[in-house]
Amino acid sequence: MGEHKADGAVEAEQLAQRYQSLVEHTPDGICVHERGTVVYVNRAMVRMLAAGSIHDVIGKPLTQFVHPHSVLGMIERISTLTNSGDASARAEMTLIRLDGGTVPVETVSVLTAWHNHLAYQVVVHDLTAQRAAEDAQRRAEQYFAMVVSQLEEGVVVIDRHGRIESANPAARRIFGTDERAGDLIGATIDELPLLLLDANAQPLPTTRHPIARTLATGETIAGYIFGVDRHDGQRRWLSGSSRLLNPGDPASPAVSSFADITDFRASRRQLEYQATHDSLTGLANRSLILSQLAGALATSETLPVSTVLFIDLDGFKAINDTLGHAIGDTVLQIVAQRLQRALRGDDLVGRLGGDEFLVLLSGPARRVDIDTLVARLRSSMAEPIIARGHRIEVNASIGATELSPGDHRTPEAVLHDADLAMYRAKPAGHRDSGTPLGRRPNNTHAS
Repeated sequence: MGEHKADGAVEAEQLAQRYQSLVEHTPDGICVHERGTVVYVNRAMVRMLAAGSIHDVIGKPLTQFVHPHSVLGMIERISTLTNSGDASARAEMTLIRLDGGTVPVETVSVLTAWHNHLAYQVVVHDLTAQRAAEDAQRRAEQYFAMVVSQLEEGVVVIDRHGRIESANPAARRIFGTDERAGDLIGATIDELPLLLLDANAQPLPTTRHPIARTLATGETIAGYIFGVDRHDGQRRWLSGSSRLLNPGDPASPAVSSFADITDFRASRRQLEYQATHDSLTGLANRSLILSQLAGALATSETLPVSTVLFIDLDGFKAINDTLGHAIGDTVLQIVAQRLQRALRGDDLVGRLGGDEFLVLLSGPARRVDIDTLVARLRSSMAEPIIARGHRIEVNASIGATELSPGDHRTPEAVLHDADLAMYRAKPAGHRDSGTPLGRRPNNTHAS
């Protein structure tokens, strides 16, 4: 019997030693206070309070180490502990170090036996590192939000249900919505006062927008072009990309970023137009004519171009020499307008330069049709032109060359043949001795 008691005492002593060792080496602070006085602290608590040793803390009033703002809450929490083993809820408070600094902590108080008395044992977890990390994250989020708000590029975050979680000012400006963020947040794209368009200006359902694919598959998509028709009547063209905000999270929202390329697109189209059209008349230039003719000759199906007309104005040099180039330019512009009115929408009218024009006739042609068309064009050209008070009469010489399936000529050769046909049609007094002469080629005739 005595041996069992002795063994029990040894085990209790060993348990107490293990507990003491655990308390001394735990990274959290342990403090015991009785009747408002500190009666025990572990090493971690000594370091937390910037004390030199436990003797700087033990025997001191507990409130010496608790920030005044935290005292009342601490008293209220421990006042609810009435039986040994009762524990308070976790609570955050601020401690005061011996060097005057403060420490944010999280505490749990337990009413426990201490040397035959009840005392409060407090586990204290230092929140300094956590608070520093939270502050750093908060500053990063604020910095990120500030940067995003200043971007010229629109940025929209869309949740898994297609609703907008956030939108920066540039996105609202591009969409033409109210400056208040609340007008966008929580809405789907379908609910906004705008219409999505694909790169060909056709309506684009939201289910086919790349961001829908990103949400469905997690795929990152970049460099796509889409448009929006806004409620104010403006059409804006955008270059966008979409990706998941948190790729590793299955529930991650998607972020869509887009730049307004409306002006760039317009400038590029203007440059493309200028590169393929005559600046004076707006007609197709030599480059575009040759390109269209090359495409027609290359097709293995029914030729989209049946006949090429070469048109030259008789005596135009005299107009420039006697009335000036300004009036000459006006005459060329009026001739261009008459040609366009006299031809079909599918026919291509171009200006090679000077007073030379070219027409690519579409669809099948018969000789009688060509003769009738040439006569009509010459009659239209012959109508008097009134330019700055001058009555001017212009006649045109027109040559034609027909294309046939399997035509092996180059575009330049076709133009040459049409030019020869035009030369044959020109009145003898207007023929330029520099124009090459020769036998009329096949598929050509003069009118």
